[in-house]
Amino acid sequence: MTESVQARTRPGGMIRAAGAVVWRGEESAPQIALVHRPRYGDWSLPKGKLKPGEHVIAGALREVAEETGATVVLGRSLPPAHYMRGGRLKRVDYWVARAVAEGEPTAADEVDEVAWLPLEEAWRRLTYEWDAELLQSLSGAPLATVPLVLARHGVAGSRDAWEGDDDLRPLDGTGRAQAERLADALAGYRPAELVSSPSLRCVQTLEPYAARAGLRVRREPLLSERDHDPGATLRAASAVLESGAPAVLCSHGKVLPELIAGLVGGPEEVRLDKGAFLVVHRADGRTVATDRYPA
Repeated sequence: MTESVQARTRPGGMIRAAGAVVWRGEESAPQIALVHRPRYGDWSLPKGKLKPGEHVIAGALREVAEETGATVVLGRSLPPAHYMRGGRLKRVDYWVARAVAEGEPTAADEVDEVAWLPLEEAWRRLTYEWDAELLQSLSGAPLATVPLVLARHGVAGSRDAWEGDDDLRPLDGTGRAQAERLADALAGYRPAELVSSPSLRCVQTLEPYAARAGLRVRREPLLSERDHDPGATLRAASAVLESGAPAVLCSHGKVLPELIAGLVGGPEEVRLDKGAFLVVHRADGRTVATDRYPA
């Protein structure tokens, strides 16, 4: 299981950037998008620095769109690149990304040419060794995968301080901000099915993405703290997983560890902080990768 060390930029310290190995065509013979940067005279994968406060996934989507003109759907994460830049350590996070629409690049001051090349030719043309190594890592798992996102609801104040029905406890300001950042990240996976515990804080966590995508949030009592049953909840989640459609499930800290263990297994229990999420990548009926992201 891989995990993003930080989801957003922070002042000082490490320089954060994000990009993707963007592909189109047949999975057996993909074409890879490379960009030429006249300022450096190099050929590289599309990438760029994150904006302050930007989620790393949102940054990858933005940079790919600006430099290649492509709209993409993200797959599994790839190993990040680390190198020194101006005396500071720079980390670039990458994903496999399938192009679903193509347009014109908008970063004309940074990129003057976009080339779609067969894998071997792309490997030869890339200027930097770390970019070429990323292409070699593509063979480790399928390019085309279907995501299931397992999200924990955002911060909703104190359970002890809430006097009403706990299922009606809403997100607080921090939780609402987390829900907006989650919507930014979910745009990379384009879930078509949104399933939530009926608890208000869970539903509200998915509402920003639902509003942007024009989808409704389906309430599933088995994902709630009150009504969940380990076996029945796992069967309900497995049905979503096996449907073959990109989906997101939002539930509680008391429900998710057991659910994650039942869906993907693993040697240790996976716990998510409030607002955090786990992406399970599936292909040919099996789990090929998982990625965990903080709020």
